Amino acid sequence: MSTETQDGEDDLKERVVNFLRRNFPQIQMHGGSAAIRDLDRETGEVTVLLGGACSGCGISPMTIQAIKTRMVKEIPEINEVHADTGMDGDMSGESRGGASPSFPGDTSEDREDDQGPQAPF
Repeated sequence: MSTETQDGEDDLKERVVNFLRRNFPQIQMHGGSAAIRDLDRETGEVTVLLGGACSGCGISPMTIQAIKTRMVKEIPEINEVHADTGMDGDMSGESRGGASPSFPGDTSEDREDDQGPQAPF
């Protein structure tokens, strides 16, 4: 890996970490944690694992959906976000975030008319 590529990945990783800290301080305030499990600059995919108090928290699906929706809007290099609490013990792709609820403002074509609960942040 070239130094330039590594520097770019470090910069992107730092921006993702700062995004999580800036936009989701309640994760840490409520005893949870958010960590980057994987970051692929070439595909623009990032995997975020929520832990601590997030595991088993009833509001974690809303937090996951908010992270997924907002990160791709705020960080242009990120095309897709996978996020999970790790409760199912499997981070292998199909199970990641598959049961996330929809929210008002979600741009998914089949969810535009949803008037579900609003995340508290």
